[in-house]
Amino acid sequence: MPAMHSPKSNSGSPPAELAPVKVAVSPVEKFREYLKTKRMRTTTERVTIVEEVFSQHEHFDADELISRLTTRKDSRRVSRSSVYRTLLELENAGMIRKVARHNDREVYEHDYGYPQHDHLVCDKCQKLIEFQNQEIAKILESIAVEHGFRKTGHRLEVFGVCRECARAKRRRHQALDRV
Repeated sequence: MPAMHSPKSNSGSPPAELAPVKVAVSPVEKFREYLKTKRMRTTTERVTIVEEVFSQHEHFDADELISRLTTRKDSRRVSRSSVYRTLLELENAGMIRKVARHNDREVYEHDYGYPQHDHLVCDKCQKLIEFQNQEIAKILESIAVEHGFRKTGHRLEVFGVCRECARAKRRRHQALDRV
């Protein structure tokens, strides 16, 4: 799996982590509340999965999460099927969302506890670059108002070639020019 997290600020300055947003309740408590509304039980496996998902802010796929859970040092193990079911419920609860596909795998990120942001997705290496841009948000708000649309959020993924892949392509072309 390629590097999935490389946030960058609007100014073009070096990468900076997106600052978590203050939330009223922990991800585990938020998920527990969601499960209660669906009349579902809060199991030890589900809690373990939520804790692992929210232990770091990285894009991940189900196999990566399963791998992280299998290499845990504590005795709390979870089944593969519980991971897939819990990811679906976390998505339904609005706590995570799918942001891209890589090698036919869904890539997830946190939606709960992190600010609105958008993505640049490299077509070559599949790297996801997170960024925030207030101008985009203002333009989308203006468009929504113009159309009498009540906006609840947005998702923007821009596809292209990242700086590293573009440089590698230029280097290959330069090497061929010298032949």
